[in-house]
Amino acid sequence: QAEDGNIEYKLKLVNPSQYRFEHLVTQMKWRLQEGRGEAVYQIGVEDNGLLVGLSEEEMRASLKTLRRMAEKVGADITVLREREVDYDSDVPRKITEVLVRKVPDNQQFLDLRVAVLGNVDSGKSTLLGVLTQGELDNGRGRARLNLFRHLHEIQSGRTSSISFEILGFNSKGEVVNYSDSRTAEEICESSSKMITFIDLAGHHKYLKTTIFGLTSYCPDFAMLVVSANTGIAGTTREHLGLAMALKVPFFIVISKVDLCSKATVERTVKQLERILKQPGCNKLPLLVNSDDDAVTAAQQFAQSPNITPIFTLSSVSGENLDLLKVFLNILPPLTNSKEQEELMQQLTEFQVDEIYTVPEVGTVVGGTLSSGICREGENLVVGPTDDGKFLRLKVCSIQRNRSACRVLRAGQAATLALGPFDRSLLRKGMVMVSPEMNPTICSVFEAEIVLLFHATTFRKGFQVTVHVGNVRQTAIVEKIHGKDKLRTGEKAVVRFRFIKHPEYLKIGAKLLFREGVTKGIGHVTDLQAITTRNGLEESLGPGQLNF
Repeated sequence: QAEDGNIEYKLKLVNPSQYRFEHLVTQMKWRLQEGRGEAVYQIGVEDNGLLVGLSEEEMRASLKTLRRMAEKVGADITVLREREVDYDSDVPRKITEVLVRKVPDNQQFLDLRVAVLGNVDSGKSTLLGVLTQGELDNGRGRARLNLFRHLHEIQSGRTSSISFEILGFNSKGEVVNYSDSRTAEEICESSSKMITFIDLAGHHKYLKTTIFGLTSYCPDFAMLVVSANTGIAGTTREHLGLAMALKVPFFIVISKVDLCSKATVERTVKQLERILKQPGCNKLPLLVNSDDDAVTAAQQFAQSPNITPIFTLSSVSGENLDLLKVFLNILPPLTNSKEQEELMQQLTEFQVDEIYTVPEVGTVVGGTLSSGICREGENLVVGPTDDGKFLRLKVCSIQRNRSACRVLRAGQAATLALGPFDRSLLRKGMVMVSPEMNPTICSVFEAEIVLLFHATTFRKGFQVTVHVGNVRQTAIVEKIHGKDKLRTGEKAVVRFRFIKHPEYLKIGAKLLFREGVTKGIGHVTDLQAITTRNGLEESLGPGQLNF
């Protein structure tokens, strides 16, 4: 049994002494902290993982003790599954797996971001509509109407922008969503775990929006939706490739199983399994048919990213929807508490992904805090502007999942109100950092890349659109080290120069570039930093900081 992690094996917990009980409670606190508010207890299992099992009476007493322990730390417990063990005895022996969940002390609920990918018309928005609204679809797309942001999306039925949907689970593991006409604030208040779905566009025409959503919103997991009647078609392979290139662990949902026969569904599953087992993917498909499978899938999926759970469900008949909910409920976070604390101790850095103007509030920016802590009333600098400067600003208020929040911690997405700050000075791809960080900005950078697909040869002077995190800009290839040109599948270190303005980049950041049919991935290896100089320049007028 691992010391770290949030899974605990216990043989039995029958009438412990007071001292032993205190020890067990301390251990539960540690497991909950490791899993950021979640732990799984397996009762009837020895520390070395041997399945022993308990009789009915001992199991009842053990669960009673577990309930007492949970009450002491202020957590709730739910039985995930029970299993009988074939052991040489007349009395049937059982093993029970229990989920212990607690709203953390600082009232920060667990927040997982799931990006939703898949071909156009595979049923992504409808599936999210059904999960978050709590009512089934009528077969003509009624469930997705609440997700669309623009009139043209409602008319064409196609998502063209990035929309966010939330699904909550309370500490007993029940779904909290918009049914019973709850508002977003109520969902946040009564959930101890939130799943934020990032609904991306499936159509090929909107590929750049989809890439932006995957690179800038840093999803923890991706859900690839495949329609059972069409199988793998259109942009499905491309989206699969994007998730693999950005190393986002993904699981697959086969939708619309009510439309076709069992044989067709099986054919689609086989087609997917064949693709996942290819040398490039090296994934192990796991078809989920029962609650048991869903529990196993969630635990294995987080431990080894090579496992890919596959769900077959229908948004119209509601078949197997519960299995997906069970899976999402148990899905543990990827980072443990220690990694998050290390990130929180660094200087503040906030990525700007969206910019809005809200009446009576002023300018509002949306994005992710990649490191540090951000509080209300904090003074930060934002940049780089077109001429490489950083401007001062003050954070007036913070909202997270549509409800106010005082402190923002590393890895959380939120919107910050900046008051009367001029919106025209901001653009997507900027960063807001603490003034003492002295950020490095660059126009020229080098990256080690792999050319995934290119029609002819890739050479000096070629223009591509580069995505690094939330930065998206056209760059020119200035030099390919050690080679004249690149062909499909070749690796090289390439020097790029941004066409318009300098950007804030970090060494080691993942990079994607595209131009028509040309595609490539890689990471930043070297930056030619533009020298920054502290101090205010009088000619700029008040409130502008020029480095």
